[in-house]
Amino acid sequence: MAEETDLYGVLGIDKSATQSEIKKAYHKAALQHHPDKVAEDKREEADSKFKAVSQAYEILYDEEKRHLYDTHGMSAFDGSRGPGGMGAEVDLDDILQQMFGMGGGGMPGMGGGPGGPKRPRRGRDEEQQYQVTLEELYKGKTVKFASTKNVLCSHCKGSGGKEKAKPNTCERCKGQGATIGLRSVGPGLVTQERMVCDACSGKGEVYKEKDRCKKCKGKGTTSEKKALEMYIPRGAMQGERIVLEGEADQVPGQTPGDIVFTLVEEEHEVFNRAGHDLSAELKITLSEALTGFSRVVLKHLDGRGIHLDHPRGKVLRPGQILKVPGEGMPHKKSDMKGDLYLMVTIEFPEDGWVEDEESYASLQKVLPPPPPAIEAAEIDEVEYTADANIEDFGAGTNDPRGNAGWEDEDEEEAGGAQCAQQ
Repeated sequence: MAEETDLYGVLGIDKSATQSEIKKAYHKAALQHHPDKVAEDKREEADSKFKAVSQAYEILYDEEKRHLYDTHGMSAFDGSRGPGGMGAEVDLDDILQQMFGMGGGGMPGMGGGPGGPKRPRRGRDEEQQYQVTLEELYKGKTVKFASTKNVLCSHCKGSGGKEKAKPNTCERCKGQGATIGLRSVGPGLVTQERMVCDACSGKGEVYKEKDRCKKCKGKGTTSEKKALEMYIPRGAMQGERIVLEGEADQVPGQTPGDIVFTLVEEEHEVFNRAGHDLSAELKITLSEALTGFSRVVLKHLDGRGIHLDHPRGKVLRPGQILKVPGEGMPHKKSDMKGDLYLMVTIEFPEDGWVEDEESYASLQKVLPPPPPAIEAAEIDEVEYTADANIEDFGAGTNDPRGNAGWEDEDEEEAGGAQCAQQ
């Protein structure tokens, strides 16, 4: 695949696409271009497109590879470009390069091993969750906040030392910028892991106390408060990531990472969401179910009242679903909306709501008559419980053979005789 190939274009998605959208687009494109689905004379072309779709999915679905592609393009996966290219797979050194700015076992700041071209190191991303209401996701929201982060010291330009002062190799990491530590991976199991040296902050060198920058005390960075702004587009979904590029802590010799917010949708008291669709309960009275109604049935997420006009003659039943097209969640980057599903719940009157016989007689005349009488040779008048619990159904059947409460007199006598012998 050529270096300038647009992987997002291959799958037909935006650069802000979520993993779910990437996977959905891949399945659609793979099915469309699969060699087995086309005529024999077009299989070669289809095979080429199918491989392109598969490669695009492999890179974009993996967050590490996707970041490399967004940062360096397809050259990051071109093994023919020498030490600077990373091949089709991302190995451990590449992951360490992204996490700590170390690669190829060389000195910090050098990628691809000793003698290789210097590649820009990238700092860690700052990941955090952001609680958002369904109303905010429906209308969109701009969040302004102040972020306190580390920035390169303006006095020493991030070196950590005074002008013309020479640093010494860090004794703890021997100039590597990283140390080897043990990390628990399970009960009684540990693994070795490279970690950023806390003595030199990954720089591999330190200044004597008298040579350190007075402003940053040798750290190379100072704390600064910055006003940031995050836009949550209308129609955004649970788990979607909002990225503020380059706004993470600055580290000397590294490209700043991103601040990444993962949206967490709060539970709503009225609406439930499934993709772009919404559902809610439609509470109506028995009278409305039988005779119709015309009123506002609920308030939408943007404050609008939703008015329904249900005509007489069409009876609504418990559990019935009404669909209101175009009143669901908005689609991002379009004017389309999902649908609203209303689940009918009928509120029946309390016992004794009609007191006089005349009213009962009037109701019996208006309402449908009872079913025809059932004829039987023998009829029993029985009593009943009006508030029984269906969970009690079958609860009295303790014997797996279905003989609840059955006692075999012969077995009882035999058991008694056996006990007497003991």
